[in-house]
Amino acid sequence: MANYTVYKLHFTSPVHFGDNRSDYGVSLKTVQSDTIYAAVTSCLSKIGVQIPDNGDLGCSVSSAFPFYQENRNSSPVYFFPKPLRYSLPNLKDISDAKKVKKVRWLDFDYLRRVINGEQLFVDGQDITSIKHGGFLTAGAIAEDFISSQVSPRVTMPSRLGDEDARPFYMDRVFFKGYSGLFFLAEGDCSLLDRGLKLLQYEGIGTDRNVGNGYFECQKDSITIECPESSEYSISLSIFIPENKEKLALMLGKEAVAYDFARRGGWITESPYNSIRKNAVYAFLPASVFALGKSPCVEGRIVNLQPESLGEIIRTENLGESPHPIWRCGKSIFIPIKI
Repeated sequence: MANYTVYKLHFTSPVHFGDNRSDYGVSLKTVQSDTIYAAVTSCLSKIGVQIPDNGDLGCSVSSAFPFYQENRNSSPVYFFPKPLRYSLPNLKDISDAKKVKKVRWLDFDYLRRVINGEQLFVDGQDITSIKHGGFLTAGAIAEDFISSQVSPRVTMPSRLGDEDARPFYMDRVFFKGYSGLFFLAEGDCSLLDRGLKLLQYEGIGTDRNVGNGYFECQKDSITIECPESSEYSISLSIFIPENKEKLALMLGKEAVAYDFARRGGWITESPYNSIRKNAVYAFLPASVFALGKSPCVEGRIVNLQPESLGEIIRTENLGESPHPIWRCGKSIFIPIKI
């Protein structure tokens, strides 16, 4: 058994989550754990809370995944990413296997079945009745509870008049009813709670200055029934390994499956906004590693402050160097039978 605190983010405005290409015309529909951690850390700094020297807030968080909730009083349906490697012991019909392959998200009950290696479907069950687009759930949900809208925007010329107005397109994400995104947290959440109180008014994502990314935050709890013994675990967060030796062991078995992305971006603290952070490659949620442990947290926090920042600050007279730029690669892992 693994017990976690759940943070539900119900967005009261549209939201845009940028991808690695910084393409305004395309918005992601989830938020990674390192983005949440960085946003909370930034809010704590703004209200004068001392950030620990190692950047660790005392807790670990998962990435933010979708949940469906019809209204404030109804029960939420939490969705988790489908593991990149899993076993389906009773799928004999190739057409059913193709349908499941297109699923991206599993509700809480189907996640429990998958990680415990249990029979996924009742014999003769019509998979079409429980597959709602990319979501697998026996509950009734609106398939369009997450939608997006691309709208034209214009960049305004500067006051000096040395630039022309330029059109561009912005993709904004909307959540139907009381739906939104949720993430899990493990550990001492006191600093996380303080940061989120401000973050919900600061907003998360891109273009917060025009009203995007504001949310209401509610807490819940969840208990995940995990297998008692397993040779593998699935990550629920962005994961940065502690060292090469440990990573080699985690990649050392046949059923390992993973994806990774380059994590970096721009410094968001004024007046350093025009300076890029260092970048680091990290493993994405739903990756499966050879990690034969009970539910645990693995990974490390790295400082992405560029080495050249001091010289840039001196050259451009920007003042003192900002605090370290932490990127959290601590991941929540849960066992999975394969």
